[in-house]
Amino acid sequence: MDPVPPAPSLRRTPIQQRSADRLARILDACAELLDETGYENLTTRTVAQRAGVPIGSVYRFFGNKRAMAVALAHRNLDRYVDGIADRLAELPAATHWRPVVDAVLDEYLAMKRSVPGFALVDFGVPAPPSEDAEGEPNRQVAARLTELLSAHLGLTPDAALERAVLVAVEATDALIQLAFRTDPAGDPGIVTETRAMMHAYLARVLD
Repeated sequence: MDPVPPAPSLRRTPIQQRSADRLARILDACAELLDETGYENLTTRTVAQRAGVPIGSVYRFFGNKRAMAVALAHRNLDRYVDGIADRLAELPAATHWRPVVDAVLDEYLAMKRSVPGFALVDFGVPAPPSEDAEGEPNRQVAARLTELLSAHLGLTPDAALERAVLVAVEATDALIQLAFRTDPAGDPGIVTETRAMMHAYLARVLD
């Protein structure tokens, strides 16, 4: 298992593999319990029990459950970007941008359907947003996607492109939430409409 990358909410960054493995178990337990109990009923003690570690091990990394959920969201975003990169690596060279955008949506749908805790903590936590707009989850997602798309499509990652990606992320987020409220697996019709919306909107800057 690869070491878990450090998150801003970590009190201590794991250096040894043993410590990284323990942190991964804590975050895995956190994700499982989010599905079972919800965020409000999540506690550091129940996470420690599920992970099979002393409560002190949890506090070594996190000051509270919010910090733990933030670290889980950080891990989810890293895995999302890695998953997109894997999908893009399978596309033929000089691929049109639409299959690239499809890969971005398909990886999000795959995580939505399979990753524990993702329904409540995808790339942000269910709590009052930070006053710092740069810390908003969708802005972080948009920034990472802008870098990835620019590199793959040979574009300049300027402010106009990042703004367009941010709008697409915000709109897609709202529509996918609707799709999964309508159908636990994601309503196929709404997903299709979401994909069409992404293509039509992003054509303005990618065609």
